[in-house]
Parts: sequence; C-alpha cells; structure tokens
Amino acid sequence: MTTGRVSFVGAGPGAADLITLRGARRIAEADVVVWAPSVVDAECVREHARAEAELVDFSRVPHEEVVELYRRAAASRLKVVRLHAGDPALWGGVQDQYDSCQRLGLEVEIVPGVAPLSAAAAVIGRELTGSEIAQSIILTAPDSVEQVREFAEHGTTMAVSLPGARAGHFVEKLRAGGYAGETPVVVAYKVSQPDELIVHTTVAELENTVKKHKLYRAALFIVGRTLKATQSRARREVPDEPIRSARPTSWSRRAATRIAARVEEPPNPAWTAVEGIQQAARKAPAKEEFKAEEPQKDTVTTEPVAKPKLTVVAAAKKTNSVQASTTPKKKPAPRKNTKRTNTN
Repeated sequence: MTTGRVSFVGAGPGAADLITLRGARRIAEADVVVWAPSVVDAECVREHARAEAELVDFSRVPHEEVVELYRRAAASRLKVVRLHAGDPALWGGVQDQYDSCQRLGLEVEIVPGVAPLSAAAAVIGRELTGSEIAQSIILTAPDSVEQVREFAEHGTTMAVSLPGARAGHFVEKLRAGGYAGETPVVVAYKVSQPDELIVHTTVAELENTVKKHKLYRAALFIVGRTLKATQSRARREVPDEPIRSARPTSWSRRAATRIAARVEEPPNPAWTAVEGIQQAARKAPAKEEFKAEEPQKDTVTTEPVAKPKLTVVAAAKKTNSVQASTTPKKKPAPRKNTKRTNTN
C-alpha cells in the first residue's frame, strides 16, 4: 500500500452480526476505527476490531480533528475505518469527508450497509412495497419534516427518521396531507440492538404512544397502509380438504442430486475469510524471529501470508533437531572373525 486508506463502512442498524463481510474485514484490518457509540453498538467494534487498533469516539471529536486524522493516515500510511450507522448513502454525511480524503491523496472507498428501514421491515415481517397497496417508499430526513404534508399527498408508504419529541408536529403534517387517523404506523427504536423497541400504532394514537413509551430520541417512523396486518392463510384453509403430497419434478430431483454431491466437497473458503482475517489481524507480532518453536494450535487463517510462517516453524524444528544431535558418536568395536578355518 503506497498510501493510507480510509473506508467509510456502513455498520448496519447496530447488531454486530448485521454487517457485511467486507465491512467486518475492513474493521479487522484497520489501524484506527472512528465511530459513535450512541448510534453503533459497541459490540460491533469489539467483535471485529483488533486489540491494537486505535478507537476514536466521533461524537467527542470535532470535524477539524477528524480531518487531521485523515492527514495523519496519509502521512503514516494508516488504514482508517469510519463507521456509519445503517448505510452511508442514507443521511450519512459522508460526501464532504470522501472529497477531503481524495484531496489528501488517500485511497478511499464506501462499503454499503444494511439500512435501518430494511431491518425494521424484517422485524415486523412486512413488505413495504406491496404491489396491491403501495409500490414506492418516500424516505424523509428530519430536516424535511416541513415537506411531509406534500409527501403525504401521494398516499404511499413513508419512512421518516425523526426525534420522538417532534411526533405531535409530525402527526399534524400527516393529517394535513391526507393520511387518515386509522393509518398504521410503526415506530422502530434501535432496531437489532439489545434495547430494541418496536411499537405498532396509528396516526391518531402516535403522539400518545410516543409519550407512553418515552420515545423522545431519534427513531424511525414508518407510515402507510401496507403495514396493516393481513389475515393469515392458515385461518382461511378448509379443514376437511385432504392433504396432498407434492410430486417431485425432474428439476427438484436434479437439484437434490447436486446438493447431495456438494456435501462431500470442502467448505467454501469465502465463508471463513472474515474469521481468518480477524484472527490474523488480532495476533500480536512476535518479539523474536524464531520464538514460535512450538507448533501453533487452533489457528485458522485463509491469508496467503500464513504459508511462510508454517515454513519458518518447520525450519526451526529442523535446526533444533540438528543441534540436539551434536554429541560425538562412539567408534564401533572391531568385528571378530567368526569364520572357521579348514585345517584339513
């Protein structure tokens, strides 16, 4: 690496296991990790960052010092990860920093993440773009809450990241835009995190619900008829209808044969790539060149760099075996002539 690298990584909604493989790999490689504990769960950093990495709380550092950190990364060829909640492309404020890193001559990249909206929809088990009700979603930032009335006139699904303390003003805009009082609303707070809270309510009861649960901080508000629960198919089934077994098709038989054949194949190394990189990055550097005389145990790595290490260990064992056999050998005793002489 001829220069430093800054990676703007989407940490997902907060859970440590809802981050992409590439994002986890960048954190494991990083010399410096910049993050805000208020929006990204600390477990996400502890799970992936190596012990020697420098952790910087972004919420306590002004923008000027962060830019200075990027300059230090360019001068010292450091690998820096800036963690963003959700996806950096959605209200991440990443564009100015991205341009600053490019001007400093740094290698810069953006690693997408799971958006909180997708995580909330997964928790409630709803498709937000149901073709029968709504085929589009309006994403609104807190600064655009004044335009909610115009957005509400479309009558489609709307998702707004907003402090709960402004719920009353938000309801007024929704009503003025045409949303009925019985329109379903889902309030998602810290989705996928240990203190996650998902509340189902309506436009008419939204303000009271927020006060009841004391949701005054930033939360995700999803509004739309597509959130209305549908009747379960199981309740509409006829109990007297006979159960018929499915007939296997030629395609399903071919698929079953292929799956059975793959069982004997070795596992795909791509699934263990992140684990191997994390273990290699967290491993402290050896103080002595040939300190690893004992064979390493339970070390999994998929990096090509691990191959020379195995060779060094093998060479050290061979040298030790030679040094251990430097005792001079005894000369063998002369053999006695056991052959009989014919005197006849």
